[in-house]
Amino acid sequence: MNWKEIGGRIRQQRESIGLSREQFAEKIDITPKFCSDIELGIKGMSVSTLCKIAKTLHLSTDYILFGSEKNSLDSSLIALLENCSETERYYAEQIMLAFLSAMDAKK
Repeated sequence: MNWKEIGGRIRQQRESIGLSREQFAEKIDITPKFCSDIELGIKGMSVSTLCKIAKTLHLSTDYILFGSEKNSLDSSLIALLENCSETERYYAEQIMLAFLSAMDAKK
């Protein structure tokens, strides 16, 4: 296993969803220093920590470990909407429904 590549994938996704290292570490119940060590490829992690990372970042463990799949559209959308209020999520859903309806009408 290439721990540097694994850490890079974790860091890239953490940053893309707008979490600081400290916020991310708190969500997965590790110290910011250990989080840094994981992202830099200095240390590995337990299966439990890997599962928490995958859930928090909306990534599969396969992708984290092997880079064998790209982020799915669903994961990207979930990550974008995670920090939105309920009202903002409602509006995003309405926009998406209108978009899909317009695309169906175009066919």
